[in-house]
Amino acid sequence: MNDAARATPDMYGTSLAGASILVIDDEVGMRHFLTKTFEARVKRVDAVGSPAQASKALDEAQYDLVIIDNLMPGGTGLDWLNEQQRKGFFADVIMITAYADLETAIAALRAGVSDFVLKPFRANQILSAVARTLDRKYLQRDNTLLRRELSTGAQRGKLLGTSDPMETVRTMLNRLAPLPTPVLFTGASGTGKELAARHLHDASNRAEAPFVPINCATLQPDRFAQELFGSVEGEDHLKPGLLLLADGGTLFLDEVAQMPETVQAALLRVLEEKKVRPVGAEREIPLNLRFLFATNDDIEAAVAAGRFREDLYHRIHVVKIDMPHLRDRMEDIVELAAHFMAHFSESLGMPSLELDAETLLKLRRYDWPGNVRELRNLIERSVILGAFPDAFSGDGSVTGAQAIENLDLVTQRHILRMLDRCDGNRAEAARRLGVSRKTIDRKLAVWSE
Repeated sequence: MNDAARATPDMYGTSLAGASILVIDDEVGMRHFLTKTFEARVKRVDAVGSPAQASKALDEAQYDLVIIDNLMPGGTGLDWLNEQQRKGFFADVIMITAYADLETAIAALRAGVSDFVLKPFRANQILSAVARTLDRKYLQRDNTLLRRELSTGAQRGKLLGTSDPMETVRTMLNRLAPLPTPVLFTGASGTGKELAARHLHDASNRAEAPFVPINCATLQPDRFAQELFGSVEGEDHLKPGLLLLADGGTLFLDEVAQMPETVQAALLRVLEEKKVRPVGAEREIPLNLRFLFATNDDIEAAVAAGRFREDLYHRIHVVKIDMPHLRDRMEDIVELAAHFMAHFSESLGMPSLELDAETLLKLRRYDWPGNVRELRNLIERSVILGAFPDAFSGDGSVTGAQAIENLDLVTQRHILRMLDRCDGNRAEAARRLGVSRKTIDRKLAVWSE
């Protein structure tokens, strides 16, 4: 049994499974050997016999890694690599060669080669080199995205809530998850548009790939294109933009209505052609991305006013999901408050506060103009200060599961909230609740005792 047959994906980590590899070698036997070595272990492997054929392959597909022989008819692998850097090149490179000297090694490092493998080599040697290179590539990408996420305060967490409006949202998200369709999330600030987008990503077949959120309102207009599309800078090396870093995963463009008009046309081209041209590059690099969008602005008004391209609007507005206000899903208040209390108590290392019956009732009756974000901020602030503000504090006589789950208390919170929405009109509240006016009167009399 040869090395390739003995090798298993577990021996070389998980990075190979989703990788695409391009082999460039003028020897038919080497191309065949490398193709057989990788075809059962990676997502895609293509092999070509010349630098010219390799250039055409890069125009048609995106590769995570290129394995290239240095000495070939018509030019060296290093000459080809330097040319590709000027055009726009985003793959890592392993050079295979039978002739390695110090001068070649230095030139290869300057050109961005990640590793050398000397001919002749065995299957396990090239597999190990590829696994190391891909692990390093993905680690650098993940670190870059994580640093950015930490600096921007991107939202993480579960999409909570079992109210009817949230069940409707969750059903739509699960229906859309396996599809490549763009989705536009709308709704007021703080309603959880980014969390819904993450839920959609996590439920899709891209869940193991990056989810990259971008707030269009926070990027500098003069740097927007470079941040999004990347750029060729200094010594002809490509600095990847967020589109390339997200490749294979999901890109979430929040506050899309505030995208600079100069970038809108370029984004439309990306959506239509699934390719991106970094600033200063000659080549359009193929992309494999799911696009999600969000806005709390009136994007139709922006289109009517000429601030947002109509053709781009129709391109992103294939399916729209409107995130409900918290006041329209008040049944979820108790679950959300309990979740945030546990989260901040643990993350801040501070004692949690009792969610007593009176506090829960006050939380339920408040209108929450800032939506879930306002509730989250209130809980965090209260944990830090060690007490709820007076407007939400309670007597603490009924706490814990009894305060949260007791049927009479649940009923009380629901009825009083409905009375608030009906401006105290008991008959209208009874009609909306589907009970008699006498039931409302009887309950209120008991609660006032």
